[in-house]
Order: sequence, then structure tokens, then C-alpha cells
Amino acid sequence: MIRAILTVIGKDRVGIIAGVSVELARLNINILDVSQTIMNDYFTMMMMCDIAQAKESINTIQEKMNVKGDELGVKIMIQREDIFTAMHKL
Repeated sequence: MIRAILTVIGKDRVGIIAGVSVELARLNINILDVSQTIMNDYFTMMMMCDIAQAKESINTIQEKMNVKGDELGVKIMIQREDIFTAMHKL
């Protein structure tokens, strides 16, 4: 298993979760856990994903998620868990 953290932030609208999930499925990425909330009309979501079986590199996955984010009107970021953890350690 190779875990990655995916974050989504933007103005709430219909179809964000569906759009992100469908794109991840196309890339053969499994969603392990998800947390989402809406704060003052802003949608926020974090997903723990398994990218071990992904069809693309992490850089290509990010590029495709950028395109999907533009379509959905949100910002999507994906990072390997080890890098995410290192960046957020105090």
C-alpha cells in the first residue's frame, strides 16, 4: 500500500465528491477514508487514498486532478503520505 493525502477546498456546489471520486476511480486509486465539511459555504475534504495500483505517476495524478479541480471550481492537491507528514510536523 502506498498512501496519499488528497485535499479539496472551494466554494460548495453539487457534484464535488462525485467528480473527485470518479476521477480517482479512472486512475485506479482506492479511497481508504474521507472527511468532509462545509464551513460558511466553503467545501473542504480530505481523503486518504491508496495509490499503489494507480495507472499514473503522482505528478501526472496531480495534473489530472488540477484539470478536474478547474472543472469543479475547487483546488485539489495530492501528496504522498510521507511527504505530507514531513511537511506538517512541528
